[in-house]
Amino acid sequence: MAARLDAVGIVVRDLARSVEFYRLLGLDFPGGDVEDHVEATTASGLRVMLDSEETILSFDPDWKRPQGNSIGLAFLCDSPAEVDEIFALLVGAGAVPHKKPWDAFWGQRYAQVRDPDGHTVDLFASL
Repeated sequence: MAARLDAVGIVVRDLARSVEFYRLLGLDFPGGDVEDHVEATTASGLRVMLDSEETILSFDPDWKRPQGNSIGLAFLCDSPAEVDEIFALLVGAGAVPHKKPWDAFWGQRYAQVRDPDGHTVDLFASL
């Protein structure tokens, strides 16, 4: 018997703003109305779930937002140029840049931005 990683859940302050951010990264959240919980399924089958703080508090009234960076997400890009393009798109849409695109010593074009809740989002492609 083995458990399989099926989904990554992110608790967000502003669900609509977070949906907009992650849609720019290619996640397809179905439906037009944003409720308290949304899901997008990636090409590999992994689900990314966004939940409002209110939703989490509804079943876990003692929940508190963790201090510091609690998760990191990494998005594979098709090329080094796409890292630069997506970084510029996200920053242009209001994302906070963390590390501008650079050629990392481990052989990748690499950049980092912060999502609307301050989580680090990595963009990378092989050089």
